[in-house]
This record gives sequence, structure tokens and C-alpha cells, in this order.
Amino acid sequence: MQQLDRQVIERALAWCQQGSPLWLCTVLATFGSSPREPGSWMAVNAAGQSVGSLSGGCVEEDFLQRVKEGAFECPVTIIRYGDPDDPRGGKVTLPCGGILEVLIERLPVTSETEAHLTTLLATLDGQQPLVRHVELPSGRFGFTEDASLGPRVYREQVQGESERIYLRVAPTRRLIIAGISAITAPCAAFAVTLGFEVIVCDPDATACAHLDVPGAVIKVQLPSQYIASGACHAATAVVALTHDPRIDDLAMMEAVRTPAFYIGVMGSQRTSTARAERLIRSGGLTQAQVGRLHMPIGLALGSKTPAEIALAIMADIVRVQHGKALDEL
Repeated sequence: MQQLDRQVIERALAWCQQGSPLWLCTVLATFGSSPREPGSWMAVNAAGQSVGSLSGGCVEEDFLQRVKEGAFECPVTIIRYGDPDDPRGGKVTLPCGGILEVLIERLPVTSETEAHLTTLLATLDGQQPLVRHVELPSGRFGFTEDASLGPRVYREQVQGESERIYLRVAPTRRLIIAGISAITAPCAAFAVTLGFEVIVCDPDATACAHLDVPGAVIKVQLPSQYIASGACHAATAVVALTHDPRIDDLAMMEAVRTPAFYIGVMGSQRTSTARAERLIRSGGLTQAQVGRLHMPIGLALGSKTPAEIALAIMADIVRVQHGKALDEL
């Protein structure tokens, strides 16, 4: 989940608490090019104020105008913008030529709505990952616990004509980079661009002072200490990039005790085999714990330069987060 999505739910909750009904719009699917991925949110209140986005602007303008005209008063509506076969999409044509399927929920000012949005915000802030479900056509919503990986949006038919839409909600994605090396800056920069909250930890104050990655938090601290402090939740990835066992091994030993969804350490196949043996022999890890480690780290892209290696690492993290097996690529 990206930082923008948290801002949407935070603002929606504030509007509800102020007594304003609102519309919560969710991207369900995209066909062709699209600037926003499934699961992305936009919220609009009765005064026409909005936060978040669904496209590059054309969809938002059409939606806001139609809200002013009194449209979307049903509990839920699904629109396929850019699809000439769906008259509810108006005459909007996406500049990219794609199709955007959007779930529109009209949320009334009730204690149930406030409690629902409060739970959403708490989940984005790091509590238990949940699956939000919305039933069609009634608009009834709720949550189920589910920490599994997979697509953010999926659907199923239930009880005759009814349909249920499932939306995975997890804390804002976090990347903890253990140690500063030539790979650290491009890896952190890629992660920031992808919407991750990025924390870089290294005990060397001088190295930290010289690392400049806008959007990343730099901590002069042993990565293992930071990880052990409770910094990892289920949407956290941990990568060790130094080739220094004093940093990398200790970070791995702590990371496997957390719910982090991705734990990786850089090194050749030979180095990785030696590290696995060392972590079991000296680190006290079990074979199952070592089995959680991605080593060698990253997709096998034939990467040579720091930027290419960073790309391979972040691509593998995204692959795992979306539940894609290597043989599906």
C-alpha cells in the first residue's frame, strides 16, 4: 500500500467525523495502460473536495461533475471508464487508450462507516493485514483476517446473483536496507519511486552522512538492532547489501524472527551456501528459517552495475509481494 492511499483513508475518516457523506472509489481492474494499479483509492465528499486519484485527471473531472449533478446515490456502482460498451462511463476516453473499472461506494455518515474507516486507517498504519470485502448490489462491507500474498483485488459470486469483491489492505510497504554499499542508493531510490517507505541502517556515521536519497530515512544504527526493535510488519522487505557478515548475518538472524514478507541478502551462490551453513552452525537458525532467505538476492537478470543489481532486487521484491512464482514470469 502506498502513502497516497493512507492519505485517502485519513481524509475520508475526517470527513465522516465532520458529518459529510462521501464516495470511496476503488480501481478494480485495468485493461491496457493505466497510471494507477488495482486497489488504488480516491475519496470525494459532498462539497466536491477530493483526495487520491484514479487516472491522470480525465476520470476524476467526470466523476466530480456527476457527483454535483446528483449521480451515484446507490450504495455501490461499478463503472468501466474508457469502455464504449458501458454507457455509465460517460464519454470519457482515457488518453492511454485503456479501460479502467472502478467501484464507487456511497458511504453515509454512520457509526458503522466511521468504525470501518478507522479500522482501515489502523491497518495501513501497521496493524494486522486484512481483506476488505464489499457485497454487490447491497454495498454491505466488512473485514476478514488474511496475511497471505496475492493480487490486491479479486472477486467471487455468492448466493445467486450477488457478488463479493475482496480488497487486500496491508500496512504501507516498507523496505529496510541493512548496510550502505554501492547498491544501497539506487536500491533505495527505486523503492521510493515504487511507493515504499525506505529506511537505511548502518553503524558508520560518515557513510550515513554521505548517503543522499530523497525520501529515504537514514539511521546511524546496527540494522539488526533496528529490526529487533519491532520495525518489521507483514508488508516489510529486508535486504542486506554490504557483503560484511557482521552486518548482513546479524540482520538476517533478526529478520527471520519477524513477519517480513521478503528477506534477502546479497552474494554469489558460493557465498550464499557458506552463509546458510554459518547461520545454522553459529547463528542457531533452523533450516526452515534459512529457507526464508532469498540468496542470492534478486531476479537473475545478468545484472552487473549497481543500478542493474538494484533493479533485480526490487523486481524480485515486487514479484514476491504480488504472489508471482518465478515460473510465471
